[in-house]
Amino acid sequence: QAQFVESGGGSVQPGGSLRLSCAASGFTTEHYAIGWFRQAPGKEREGVSCISGRGISSNYSDSVKGRFTVSRDNAKNTVYLQMNSLKPEDTAVYYCAARVLSVLYRTCDNAVADDFVYWGRGTQVTVTE
Repeated sequence: QAQFVESGGGSVQPGGSLRLSCAASGFTTEHYAIGWFRQAPGKEREGVSCISGRGISSNYSDSVKGRFTVSRDNAKNTVYLQMNSLKPEDTAVYYCAARVLSVLYRTCDNAVADDFVYWGRGTQVTVTE
């Protein structure tokens, strides 16, 4: 069964850093763009970042641009999200998924959440004093 397992979350103070990992099992990720999403309590799920299948291109939401960096190691079937300068508003459960349901599956171009599958259970990130 194809799925992702997210890890690396935790509780940090504002200004701190975390590195999230997104490990795939049951399928090979290298052909697909991988997206990171988050959902805070009482809020809609939002896209955070996306990285293309070959890792050549990536994009970020305005709220994390300049603070978060996405990367991938296709040999390990794993995608990472380095989060620096964390803010309380970054508190959320973070998920990753693969852009399988799109003809543009290798890229992040015009990606929407409905393009993505194999959602993991997420990892909690809490930023608080």
